[in-house]
Amino acid sequence: MTPTETAAADPEVAAALPQQAARGPVRTSGPAPVLDVVVPVHNEERDLEPCVRRLHAHLHAHFPYRFRITVADNASTDGTWAVAESLAGSLPGVRAVRLEQKGRGRALHTTWLGSDAEVLAYMDVDLSTDLNALSPLVAPLISGHSDVAIGSRLARGARVVRGPKRELISRAYNLLLRGTLAVRFSDAQCGFKAIRADVARALLPHVADTGWFFDTELLVLAQRAGSRIHEVPVDWVDDPDSRVDIVRTAVADLRGIARLGRGLATGRLPIADLRAQLGRGAITQDPPGVPRGLLRQLVRFAAVGVVSTLAYLVLYVLLRGQVGPQPANLVALLVTAVGNTAANRRLTFGVRGSADAARHQFQGLLVFVLGLGLTSGALALLHGLTAPSGLTEVSVLVAANLLATVLRFLLLRSWVFRRPTEPVLESAL
Repeated sequence: MTPTETAAADPEVAAALPQQAARGPVRTSGPAPVLDVVVPVHNEERDLEPCVRRLHAHLHAHFPYRFRITVADNASTDGTWAVAESLAGSLPGVRAVRLEQKGRGRALHTTWLGSDAEVLAYMDVDLSTDLNALSPLVAPLISGHSDVAIGSRLARGARVVRGPKRELISRAYNLLLRGTLAVRFSDAQCGFKAIRADVARALLPHVADTGWFFDTELLVLAQRAGSRIHEVPVDWVDDPDSRVDIVRTAVADLRGIARLGRGLATGRLPIADLRAQLGRGAITQDPPGVPRGLLRQLVRFAAVGVVSTLAYLVLYVLLRGQVGPQPANLVALLVTAVGNTAANRRLTFGVRGSADAARHQFQGLLVFVLGLGLTSGALALLHGLTAPSGLTEVSVLVAANLLATVLRFLLLRSWVFRRPTEPVLESAL
């Protein structure tokens, strides 16, 4: 049974399905091309013709829909434009566009907004990226699964041949983006990207950069707008004849990061409006049988657990020499259990206010008894078998606490902080 049939049969399931932006498959019928691949060039008279002919042959053999290749010559001063015009005249589905101002971002901005294709893509003229990645790049956009697609040299599965200098610069740049703009995509600079035309029309008016930072700015806006970005691991071989000025590009990128950061911080960029237009809405209700926010709760529970365990160990070590192992274990567990329940109540399960706080603490103490039984039993068994060293004793307690932690999470989630609509996990009680 398909998801649609399931929803029709069960209204609860229908209400729980994700509410997403209305972007289905693109139109693949009609006179307009489905895919428009832009090749931005500046003074590339030598490489342009073999690139376009190879790309054209690949699309003709492997792409099942109508396509166009657009050569976007941005202010070349050599014979690039003559080559572009010759290709447009001799190969079906190839056009040439001339811009009198330099800038890759400017060329993409102009040609993408002027295209009638449903999916827009671009690739560098050196064809460093293996063309076999092109179909996986655009397929999720054609189907409606994703909004933007990028080739990634840093994703798992990518195969890359390049020198250590460029490898270091690329990884450092993407790490910088993660730290400053909180990006989630792995490779902002790979010259192999695609976007749905409807998404491009919404985002491009807000992309200010006309050079190499264009890619990063577009991706950051797409992410902030709630668009789905699909990543394709690529095979990529560095072009040894690349004429990119690394220092100049790096300085421009840093300025772009600062400018974009200010725009996001000051509200100059209409992210809320873009999110309302493009965002794939969050799942507002839980599908039956699927726990809500389980991964987030596990992460927060683990963080609280680490702090609680460290506090427990410190208290236990401080008290053991004065009152003995069992009383020290009891006091340390009791103190940390109260703090652990309060922290998980607020941070992990999002319960605010004083309502039911006493009940939660009482139930938390009952859960604490389970932990006490496990750790005390482990201590008693250890001392019954041998005369352990302090390190062995602490190691056993840590292991027992880990087991108690797993059971504690199940009980807190399914019993102490269970929502009224959630069934009790009988196996956890």
